Amino acid sequence: MTVSIEVSEVVERPVSTVFTFYADDHVQNHPRWDPNIELWLDSDEPLDVGMVIQRRNSRFGTPVEGTMEVVEFERDRAFGVLITDGSMQIPARAVFESLGPSTTKLTVSADFPVDDSLEDQLSTGMHRSVTNIKRMVEASGS
Repeated sequence: MTVSIEVSEVVERPVSTVFTFYADDHVQNHPRWDPNIELWLDSDEPLDVGMVIQRRNSRFGTPVEGTMEVVEFERDRAFGVLITDGSMQIPARAVFESLGPSTTKLTVSADFPVDDSLEDQLSTGMHRSVTNIKRMVEASGS
């Protein structure tokens, strides 16, 4: 069984600002919008397709080591990763849509290979993360 979740939020900042915060600075910022996740890279190179980000997920109590492989990186348009948490693989994607010179629609989606009994918990977590992203980007004043 797979639970697919998609969450959107309109951010009052240009698409380039939202993309930079979410994609370019993903390793630094993801733990800010979701404190259950720790991320680190084994290099100082900018993110691009093929790079592997190390991760630790402590959302469900016991920390689970894993990775995020960048599978899509299209500047100001899309950022996709294949998350591996233990034996679970989760394709996830963020799409950035310009709604005007200073407004961006951010849509984040993921397909979780879990029982649908976890759908509410996963959906709540994704909504919280996207709301946090909106708040942080808008507060940055960029």
